[in-house]
Order: sequence, then C-alpha cells, then structure tokens
Amino acid sequence: MSLLRDDVRLSGFNNLTKVVSFNLYDFFVARTERERLGYVAWIDEQFSAARITGILREIARIIDAEVLSVSDQDYEPHGASSLVLMSDLGHGKLKHSTNSSVAAHLTKSHLCAHTYPDWTDPKGICSFRVDIDIATCGTIVPLRALDYMFESFENDVVIIDYVVRGFTRDAEGKRVYMDHVVRSIQDFISPEILANYHCEDLVLQNENIWQTKMIRTRLDPGEYFNADLDPTAPENRAALEDVRREMVGIFYGWPG
Repeated sequence: MSLLRDDVRLSGFNNLTKVVSFNLYDFFVARTERERLGYVAWIDEQFSAARITGILREIARIIDAEVLSVSDQDYEPHGASSLVLMSDLGHGKLKHSTNSSVAAHLTKSHLCAHTYPDWTDPKGICSFRVDIDIATCGTIVPLRALDYMFESFENDVVIIDYVVRGFTRDAEGKRVYMDHVVRSIQDFISPEILANYHCEDLVLQNENIWQTKMIRTRLDPGEYFNADLDPTAPENRAALEDVRREMVGIFYGWPG
C-alpha cells in the first residue's frame, strides 16, 4: 500500500527529510548486586552491537532501503551503538563509467541506535533504554517500521517523534513540504500493539511535527522479576508499584 499522497505528482528535485525518533524504556527489578550484574549481562548479550545492527538491517528492508555501509560498537563497560547508511532502493547504486570515474545519485539516509542500561537506582529498579533514529530522504516513509520495532524489544514506555523538513517539487515546479498523509503516529501502529498502552499525541500539523507517548497499562508481574522470585510476595508487589511510578515519571517527565 502506498503511503504517498495521490493528489501530488512529484517531479525531479526532492530534498524532503523525514526523521523518526523511537525511544523506549524497559524495566526490571534487581535489588541485590548479583541480580543487577545478571541483568546487565543479559542486556549486553541480548542487545549487543551485532544484534542491534541486525534489527537496523531489517528496518531498512521493511522501508525499502538499501544498506550501503555499517559501523557498530560494543562499549565498556556496557551499552552498544550501530550506524547504518542506506539509500532508497533503485537510487543508491554507484555507476562506474569506462574511464573509472564514479557518479552516484543517492537519496541520503541513515539508521542509528544506542542502548543505555541503568542499574543504579537505589530501589533496585533497573531500566534499559534504546534510542533508534531513522532519517530518510526521498519517497521513503520510515513510519512503516514501527510495528517491527515494538516486536524487537520489550517496551514499557515509548516516545515517538516524527518530523518532516525540506521540500520537493510538483510537476509544475511548486514547492511541496509534505508528500504523504499523517494524522497521528498511532495510525502506523497495529491495533493489537496499541491495545496494550495508554497513548497521548502532540500534533503540530502546520509544522509537520508529530509525537506519540505510550505507557503500558497492564503489568505482568512475571516479566519484572527473576524466575525464582514470587511476584505475589508483599515486597515484590511493592517493587512492582515502584516500577509503575518510574514509568509514570518518565512518561510525564517528572523528576525522580
């Protein structure tokens, strides 16, 4: 299904830049040093630079972009980053002439991701944050990858920003500042995913700026504790309430 506007016939020049910032937070209860170290070791293994790069490659495939180069890094002591340069499929091939000179027409785009594990909360509420930025030019609509990003991570709080800048031209040469229709970022997320969250939107339609904030509404206690702990014990029920307060604080930007 095409997401581009059918009332605009584009021609030639196009420097529209579309940027999605996908910021997620996941939480876990780890109150002893052993539990904290185990949690961070699990995060480092599950979300290594190689795994993050694999996720970014799949995002590129979903939005019909071609991967040109990759750079990734695992950090000491913890965390990882990945950067993927890409182009719109069909426009990113380098063409070599007979005299070995190189000409290229690229719709310049990139994907990047950074991970931030935090196990220093005095109450033992560990958090894992991932920031994914998708910056595209041309006709690519990066919002198409949102469902896959939800499927790739555990997401307790999610903040998604979408900004469109630059312009293209229609067949008569007039500037066009938006080549597709966006009412809400929620329209690009499946109803099955949305059913798990309370969502709030910020829409500056005339400025081509959208934001959707999401917070999980039902917490499954089994997802926030080690398998050998009883999540129904009074101290663990209290810890789950601490998790909920952390989520609400991040959602509304309250100080910790």
